[in-house]
Amino acid sequence: MDFALLGPLVINVEGRQLTVPAARQRVLLAALLLNANRVVSADRLSHFLWDGSPPSSASATLRTYVMRLRQVLGPQAGRRIVTRSPGYLIELGERESDLGRFVAHRRAGESAIASGDLATGAEELNRALSLWRDEPLLDIASSTLCDVEVRHLQELRRQTVAKWIDAELELGRHHRMLPELWRLVLQNPLDEPMAARLMLALSRSGQQAEALQVFQRSRALLIDQLGAEPGPELRRMQQQVLRDDELRPSAGHDRRVSAARPSRSRPRPAQLPVAPTAFAGRADEAAALRSLVCSPVSDPGGAVIVALTGGPGVGKSALALHLAHGLRDTFEDGQLFAELRDADGRPVSPADVLARFLTDLGLRRSAVPHSLVERAHLYRTLMADRRMLVVLDAAQDAAQVRSLIPGSGDSRLIITSRGHLADLEGAYTFTVRPLPEAASLELLGGVVGHQRVREEPFAARRIASVCAGLPLALRIAGARCLAREQWSLDDMAERLTSSGRLLDELRVGDLTVGTGLRSQYAALRARSAHPGPPADPAPDAAFRALGVLGAADVTPEPVAVMLNCRVHQAQDTLERLVDARLLTSPSPGRYHLDDLVRALAREVAEAEEPPVGRAVLRELLTWYGWVCERFNPDVGPGTRPPSSRTGRTLPAVDGDESAARWLARQRDSIVGAVLAGRRSGVGHTADLLVAVLADLRSVEGLLPGLEAVLDSILSRVGARTGPTTRVFPESHFWRLHGPVSHP
Repeated sequence: MDFALLGPLVINVEGRQLTVPAARQRVLLAALLLNANRVVSADRLSHFLWDGSPPSSASATLRTYVMRLRQVLGPQAGRRIVTRSPGYLIELGERESDLGRFVAHRRAGESAIASGDLATGAEELNRALSLWRDEPLLDIASSTLCDVEVRHLQELRRQTVAKWIDAELELGRHHRMLPELWRLVLQNPLDEPMAARLMLALSRSGQQAEALQVFQRSRALLIDQLGAEPGPELRRMQQQVLRDDELRPSAGHDRRVSAARPSRSRPRPAQLPVAPTAFAGRADEAAALRSLVCSPVSDPGGAVIVALTGGPGVGKSALALHLAHGLRDTFEDGQLFAELRDADGRPVSPADVLARFLTDLGLRRSAVPHSLVERAHLYRTLMADRRMLVVLDAAQDAAQVRSLIPGSGDSRLIITSRGHLADLEGAYTFTVRPLPEAASLELLGGVVGHQRVREEPFAARRIASVCAGLPLALRIAGARCLAREQWSLDDMAERLTSSGRLLDELRVGDLTVGTGLRSQYAALRARSAHPGPPADPAPDAAFRALGVLGAADVTPEPVAVMLNCRVHQAQDTLERLVDARLLTSPSPGRYHLDDLVRALAREVAEAEEPPVGRAVLRELLTWYGWVCERFNPDVGPGTRPPSSRTGRTLPAVDGDESAARWLARQRDSIVGAVLAGRRSGVGHTADLLVAVLADLRSVEGLLPGLEAVLDSILSRVGARTGPTTRVFPESHFWRLHGPVSHP
């Protein structure tokens, strides 16, 4: 029997994984598990179950929840829940939950360190931390319980991480700890003690300059965000680094990568392409990556591989080249570079790349072996005593690059890929994300001139917004402005936002944003030919549905209506679009399309299935009308069926507050559906939905959200003035439409 809380709730009993489907029963179980072997009063449990506002029937309802939870857990686990005044407890052994094991390993680690056994202590603390799968109580719907317990658990984990790192550094394992320290400092740049540990590890690794840069960045952030200078711990570490005081690694510690000099008789390739001149917003990432590339191999026989992943145009290649050019002097035997995609976007054979690398390393062309395996063996042999930097750009997947890894030794490998490369063993994987607005404006200014950006700040921000933080899009937009001296930034912004041809506008010479995005969609269509579960809708169909809808932010519910599937199937399909880097998910159950992706989705939807687009829009508008009328107390519950003919259950609402939250989540999709419907020949259905929304303005608690939706619609159809009912007809939606059905 095992209960896991350090992440989503997982229950295993006799080798079977159990599911507790009811949300409040999960809250009840989590509250008991967090207080294993201790009585939790009925009042406290009710406080957790109803988020501080238990109903008058809470006591009886709690007893029912306990009974049902015991039934779900089965006889063996269910009898562990014991009724004991004034409430309930769950009887659990220390090893029967991940939280119990975490506490046990943490206690053992602290005890070992206190007795002077640092190695055992570090190992026990690492075991404790390995039990954390994600944020604790991730799927427990009780903000009251989470507020009380999650902060406590997070603080326990933070303390454990700090103790583990201190033990590892005391053992001289500073090289091994650098990746984790960089991750922690980038995750929380105001954590001064962790920044001091990073400085210590860098300095012990012979990277005093990087250590001092960490101090300078930390100090600038503290002054900018808190108006305070660094504390004594960080200042003391700076002084120690400056004096090189007590920071030398002791004998037996991991050594730095040796710097074997190249032979004069062998070639020294220098194949790096020119890096983009406008480079902005990546200083912290570049510093962390540089430290990783320069670090020694942590395990004998291993290789240092840094993989930069991200969507098309996000700046992976620019970051890789910027990093590689800065390291040329570090790798004195030269640099190898290969583009792993040909001019038509097809993956290049690794055997062909190896053939070129072997001749670049001095092998006669006639001596190149025929098979991939033999070429890979010889490549690793020739690289074994060299100190080289290898850059592989635009990798298709891990299988394409495995034979191109230099092997153990002093050479290093940097890879860029649109794929996630999660199956590339031993690689440090970094996701390159779009630039924030300030960095986007800096990059745009680097192309068109910073003075122009300062003179037209609003237009520059419009360009940065529509380019979605993609450096490639920003460079193209800036290059087009330079090529048309008579264009202002406002002219460029207007073309990008008003032409309806966004992807075509972002093209200059052989540079284009559309090619990369369209290739992502083409790959998605190819993968959709081999879908997952048979009942799940194809991801490319979901993407076209999003193009029909035209909304920037969506939830699974409207997608489920448009694809005639269940909500969980729609969510699984949207997650596959996130994996394909066509969507982002800012929070669970919410999905975002930037302007460029929306333009692509609209393009493929219009090209491939406009009649189906009208049909699914009509159904979605009809469904929204039915749901919204459920919020209207003037429309009785018996006036229309509770679900569509396809069997889709309408969302349950428990009052105006729940309705307001639902309306806020669906705002962008409702607006998108109405506007798309009016453009696509189903304007009458769209107008009826707006009339239903207008009728809801008298419902208490809904007015702010409704006004936001209606104002968005009216302003974009050119009807800002006058009451809503003069623009859209009044109607009871259910009387004018039959049940939802698919064409």
